[in-house]
Amino acid sequence: MSRFLNVLRSWLLMVSVIAMGNTVQSFRDHSFLSEKLYTGTPEFVNGLQARTFGIWTLLSSIIRCACAIDIQNRTLYHITLWTFVLALGHFLSEAFIYKTAPLTIGVMAPLIVASFSIIGMLIGFQCIPESQEVVGARQKKRN
Repeated sequence: MSRFLNVLRSWLLMVSVIAMGNTVQSFRDHSFLSEKLYTGTPEFVNGLQARTFGIWTLLSSIIRCACAIDIQNRTLYHITLWTFVLALGHFLSEAFIYKTAPLTIGVMAPLIVASFSIIGMLIGFQCIPESQEVVGARQKKRN
């Protein structure tokens, strides 16, 4: 396995652990979201929205941790990449379309993490060897 994939695995694990902390915080006290993320319209943040955010964050965390463990699984790798694309899309839309999350440090941090993760995963994808089934199927098509 390439050195880059090992670094990417460590990054995914670190991001996953941080997301677990955010999940716990979302369930413990929903004011966390209105004070750190959705500061543009804090009155929209309630317990239900915070728990939904927590479940979404927990699912993303589990997927990212699974990818860190089995980074050569291409399907899991794609799903993990999509978790970052969705997070980036969510925070960008909340900041620029809905205006519920102004660009504070609480919003910039997930935007930066998602952006760097997408770039890293796109680079890392080149390091993942193709499975033998894919190689065999490609050779059959040539014959």
